[in-house]
Amino acid sequence: MGQNGESAAQGKGRGAISQLLDFAEERRVLTYVGCLLSAASMLISFGPYICIWLVARDLIAVAPDWSAATGIGVYGWWALVFAVGSILLYCAGLMCTHAAAFRCASNMRKRATEHLMHTSLGYFDTHASGALRRVVDGCAAETEGLLAHKLPDTAGSIAMIVGMLVLFFVFDWRLGLACLAAVAISLVCLFYMMGGKGMDFMTRYMESLVKMNKTGTEYVRGIPVVKVFQQTVYSFRAFHDAIEEFTRLAQDYAVTWCQVPQSLSLTIINGVVVFLVPVALLLAPGETDFASFVANVAFYTIFAAVIPTAMTRVMFMSEAFQSAADAVSRVNEVLAAPVIRAPRRVQAPAGNDVRFEDVTFTYEGAEEPALDHVSFEVPAGATVALVGPSGGGKTTAASLVPRFWDVDSGRVSLGGVDVRDLDPHDLMDRVAFVFQANRLFRQTVLENVRASRPEASREEVLAALSAAQCDDILEKLPQGVDTLVGTGGTYLSGGEVQRLMIARAILKDAPVVVLDEATAFADPENEVKIQKAFKRLARSRDGAPRTVIMIAHRLSTVRGADNIVVLDRGRVAEQGSHGQLLAEGGIYARMWADYEQAVSWRISSDAASTERGDAR
Repeated sequence: MGQNGESAAQGKGRGAISQLLDFAEERRVLTYVGCLLSAASMLISFGPYICIWLVARDLIAVAPDWSAATGIGVYGWWALVFAVGSILLYCAGLMCTHAAAFRCASNMRKRATEHLMHTSLGYFDTHASGALRRVVDGCAAETEGLLAHKLPDTAGSIAMIVGMLVLFFVFDWRLGLACLAAVAISLVCLFYMMGGKGMDFMTRYMESLVKMNKTGTEYVRGIPVVKVFQQTVYSFRAFHDAIEEFTRLAQDYAVTWCQVPQSLSLTIINGVVVFLVPVALLLAPGETDFASFVANVAFYTIFAAVIPTAMTRVMFMSEAFQSAADAVSRVNEVLAAPVIRAPRRVQAPAGNDVRFEDVTFTYEGAEEPALDHVSFEVPAGATVALVGPSGGGKTTAASLVPRFWDVDSGRVSLGGVDVRDLDPHDLMDRVAFVFQANRLFRQTVLENVRASRPEASREEVLAALSAAQCDDILEKLPQGVDTLVGTGGTYLSGGEVQRLMIARAILKDAPVVVLDEATAFADPENEVKIQKAFKRLARSRDGAPRTVIMIAHRLSTVRGADNIVVLDRGRVAEQGSHGQLLAEGGIYARMWADYEQAVSWRISSDAASTERGDAR
């Protein structure tokens, strides 16, 4: 585990906010300053209410001679000072928290991206690019609003509640208790909605929302199939069930669970006078200083307007902390991803041969190993084909050579050295790949091919394209090799993309080549050209043979391999040349018979005539 992974592990026992602030580094202190300023702003905002009470007190004291209240103008100016001061402090606090939030979001993106750059490539096979983008970019964006606004507002809410409780008992504790009763009932309703069964409701609600989003994405991708077969949303049962589940949970939570307590809470906090007026009427007959009592009642009546604002902010505090916890957990998952680390003692390979020595590997979360004590050899300059039933472990075996994953036991060696003891950069320089699922960048053909060796000249790229049988592709493109792929109607077929990928591998000129189902999407014409490109790819620039590991379901592509390894259920079932395996009459022989039968299959004229007769 790398440094980021260790930090993620150490942070599991700490609060979400504290872990988020770690990303802000030295600017985390600005968050504390901003929260203090926000809290001070909220306390100062009580000033105008107190000034209003002072005005009311003086007017009541001199009533009906209002002109005798000469000090009320001063209270007005003080109210203005308090209001402006509150705004200025709040703005200063937001400037501090924004500076810290931007640094936090920036560092979160940088650390996650940097960690992904060192993560084993197999990690990207099991984690969708959309989900990773949501973590790297989406969670960082969420933290900006959280740290910049919600956290200082939460600090202000806490200060508001504390200040409100103090003021409740400063002027008349009996009237304060009346106001506090409304707050207490509102808090009970809030805890009822968010605690216990309410929290369980919310957990299932969020899980249902995630499930609906996931199945919704799958449904959108499957729309062409749905339209072709004239089906409805009900044909995509998973999406339909997810919508139904989400609807049911949303209704249960909002209507069944929250309707009564939420209505009661909103009614109580917006109707504090319902508690205040009866208490005032009961206390009024026994008051000796009736004028002061009336002023106190006026103050609590005016101050009651603050209570709904305070309680509303309290309701959003939990949402802020839930957002922080979600963002931290997702980023920590990325930072905990396994990385390819350089060994302490780097060794240099003595050749280009590849060996699997009693290799066992199991994918995370799987019960059965994908490879189980697999051993075979790929001599330097030889071509070895991996074949077998689907799920037999062919792609897994090939992915262990460039360390997409690391073995659980045994070892994979290159040039007599365990690949884990090679420098990762050196290992990647020595291995070229051509996979069945390839991706072109939104760049020119030239830059797409040059991605394997950025320093290559234009002439070298053109030579690689020619060697990969891409001349006909360049001829039909409007700007030739300088055509931007994916724009202006310039799109390539699967087989054409495969040839560009082979050109990329030829340009890299690596001594070891891994081909995984490289003819999977090729039509017959493209397959012929791809086979010619394979022959060129099998030899380096100076003509020396490369070490080639080839995976294929089309057995015609592996007949000439030096050795064929048949993998079945993660084990080496048999190996040998094409002729030897046919003579043995095992799995490969049965696969070859099935392949020949499939190749020779055709609709006969007699069968077609029979079909037409039946139709009539």
